[in-house]
Amino acid sequence: MAQTPNLLTEMWTGPYGGVPPFDKVKIADFKPALEAAMARELAEIDAITANPAAPTFENTIAALEDSGRALDRVRTIYNIWGSNLSTPEFQAVETEMDPKLSAHGDKIAQNAALFARIEAVYNAPDKAKLSPEQQRVLWIHYRDFVRAGAKLDAASKARIAAINTELAGLFNQFSKNLLADENTWIELSDADLVGLPETLKAAAASNAAARKLPGKFVVVNTRSSVDPFLTESPVRAAREKVWRAFVNRGDNGGPTDNKAIIAKILKLRAERAKLLGYATHAHWRLEVAMAKTPENAMGLMEAVWSPAIAQVVQDVADMQAIVDKEGGGFKIEPWDYRYYAEKVRLAKYALDMNAVKSYLQLDKLREGMFWAAGQLYGFAVKKLSGVPVYHEDITVYEVTRAGKHVGLWYFDPYARPGKRSGAWMNAYRTQERFRGDVTTIVSNNANFIKGKPGEPLLISWDDATTLFHEFGHAIHGLNANATYPSVSGTRVARDYVEFPSQLNEHWLPTAPVLSQFALHYQTGEPIPKALVDKIEKAATFNQGFATTEYLASALIDMKLHLAGDVDIDPAKFEREELAKLRMPREIVMRHRTPQFGHVFSSDGYSAGYYSYLWADTLTADVAEAFQEAPGGFYDKPTAKRLYETIMSKGNTEDPADQFRAFRGRDVKIGALMRHRGFPVPAGA
Repeated sequence: MAQTPNLLTEMWTGPYGGVPPFDKVKIADFKPALEAAMARELAEIDAITANPAAPTFENTIAALEDSGRALDRVRTIYNIWGSNLSTPEFQAVETEMDPKLSAHGDKIAQNAALFARIEAVYNAPDKAKLSPEQQRVLWIHYRDFVRAGAKLDAASKARIAAINTELAGLFNQFSKNLLADENTWIELSDADLVGLPETLKAAAASNAAARKLPGKFVVVNTRSSVDPFLTESPVRAAREKVWRAFVNRGDNGGPTDNKAIIAKILKLRAERAKLLGYATHAHWRLEVAMAKTPENAMGLMEAVWSPAIAQVVQDVADMQAIVDKEGGGFKIEPWDYRYYAEKVRLAKYALDMNAVKSYLQLDKLREGMFWAAGQLYGFAVKKLSGVPVYHEDITVYEVTRAGKHVGLWYFDPYARPGKRSGAWMNAYRTQERFRGDVTTIVSNNANFIKGKPGEPLLISWDDATTLFHEFGHAIHGLNANATYPSVSGTRVARDYVEFPSQLNEHWLPTAPVLSQFALHYQTGEPIPKALVDKIEKAATFNQGFATTEYLASALIDMKLHLAGDVDIDPAKFEREELAKLRMPREIVMRHRTPQFGHVFSSDGYSAGYYSYLWADTLTADVAEAFQEAPGGFYDKPTAKRLYETIMSKGNTEDPADQFRAFRGRDVKIGALMRHRGFPVPAGA
């Protein structure tokens, strides 16, 4: 009797070129689906290498582009479950399958017969006849195989594969530990609730109810729950209690402590880099980034670090003056920073961010970012029903341009147990024209805390900025116009991928968005111009804090990976290096080492957390191009040029060339410094 095909490996069916069958997924299906899909991909690779014809772009590179599609489909849904619905049952599957997936990738990357064909096409004299996009796809495949160890001897290849398999297991354990700590909470007493805004009380009650603690109030140990509390709570002891729980995630001893795991990861990365012929893991990672070398990345970070910490000193003095005036009798500590920063903002700019929050309804702002994207890129967005989703909180939208279907956008806005913290974008399917016209499917995921049922969800200005940021990634994917999937959409250098997303943040504070979509949750009135003027005037306020907490993490990340093959005690290293940097005692790293998921849950942002600053240098420069244009941020010719030179290109062209095509020159640091309110170096 024939076996029933595993649903997860099958082609997606239904409208819009097919949609993921989220409503039919069973955790028990993941392991057999992954195993079947891996076997299918290996068979496809064998077919490429067994081809008796001489290697060509079509029978080798194009065939490679077309391989592994079943595994792509399974891994898309597998990764969604890992990020959004991570139950103990699913985590058991991850623990078994993540190392197997890593080994599978190495089996392909180290396939000598396959690399021989790729190398033959790469060295063929007639490759000049290929289209520019084909030449870039060929170069990327060749480069990636070499960087994975394709030219090494058998013993070195075997060691690389063993390292990658061990790393996959360590990444998985790090993530499980962090998720376990983030699934904890801090229960609030009646004394802790004194002076807390009603919206945050409602969120704390909702958090408790979701954890079957009726009548209680809790702050969940994630940023989206902790930061608002630290900003709003006037109870200093409560702030300290919440802050300590949050800042010590992954660093509490016991089974969820991540420090020993980090030490192993660093050693293995250093060994792998050495085997591959690189001085350090940082040198290996940055070779394919815009920055090219760790020295270039460090140069940018160091140029911004000094003015950032100088601004922090000034801001802390302003906060301390308020504490002293109130008779507080204490020095500003990290758990005081956000609360007293708001008092300084109010004193300096008469800007009460709680007053602003009354106009920031999540649903309205979502419509605002749709509208802005329509003005820039011609998108129209319509909510759909009947499309399968993996949780009832998710909504699905169709994106069209001039009546033609462009793609789907899934929105998963709310925090829940089993969902990793933060906000992110995923591409469920990448645009391509390779084997027919394939449209993209993208998602944005966030961790907003639900309030009372039926009431509008109010979010902070920072959260609104993040909303626009993540939609910027989605816009990058939706604008993709490539032939081959490997160079489409957001599949670009790590320090370039954050550029379109950070750029999209600039449309939130524009008058057309605020006047139409920043509407008071009770009266429906638009945000007053006087309040908008205050927001604009205070735009650079607290940039010292934001830049310092981010850069501290980015610098420690880079220094950890430049240290090479030495034994590292992560806690000691973090403490000593921050002291060398003269880190202000009133601030901690945005992501302390034991909870640094960007860097230790995968290789993703390892030696690459600097990317946000690198990308923001591009972002600020491009934003000034809009500001210089007659129509400002809604200037049609500038938006058209942005689409044609950057947003549609993906990785079909070198990112530096994309930037030059838009701006007419290389990037300059001056716009970044102006945007952050820091002194601008001469000639910048």
